[in-house]
Amino acid sequence: MELLGEIIRLQIQTTSLKVGERPHTRYDPAGIVSVPRLGLEPGGVNGFTDDGTRLNDVHHAQHPRSKSRGTNAISVLFTAHYDEIRNRFGDWLADGIAGENILVRCDRHLSELELRSGIRIASSDGAIIDLERVIVADPCVEFSRYAMRFPDDQRPDRSVTEAVQYLSDGMRGYYAIYQGAPVSIRPGDLVYAASSAA
Repeated sequence: MELLGEIIRLQIQTTSLKVGERPHTRYDPAGIVSVPRLGLEPGGVNGFTDDGTRLNDVHHAQHPRSKSRGTNAISVLFTAHYDEIRNRFGDWLADGIAGENILVRCDRHLSELELRSGIRIASSDGAIIDLERVIVADPCVEFSRYAMRFPDDQRPDRSVTEAVQYLSDGMRGYYAIYQGAPVSIRPGDLVYAASSAA
């Protein structure tokens, strides 16, 4: 296995980050909540606060307004991708602003090909956690406009299309699923590419 880095941030989306009514939807990161512990189970992820309060991610199958599609239960992004996003759109875009569940400190861009065999997490309590069916998290127009600081009341133009294209192919991150018994992960846990696993 290849060590990719360590988890530096865990978070959930308590609500959809796309707000408003079509065709006037916009991106609003207010629903992102950073948590010290993330629970993984086949239905999705839950965040746990310092006092143990459980918060379902909006992509969890049991969330009352679930956005689960069966393939988007867990999202993962890497700090090198954020560095590239900031180089394109500006330093004001903070780590975590894209809404991924797991942010991994990694000094290089990771492609879908490198992650096709899965992502493995070694938790601090000794569990080995395999994230499977890793696919690109396609960027939305709303986040692309947000990253550009494109006016909400202006019709998207070619520059928005180019921003969406730039954020494609894994730049915005990856989705995965987990199919084992419920487990927890924390910042500091190590993340590996499973591609070279025997």
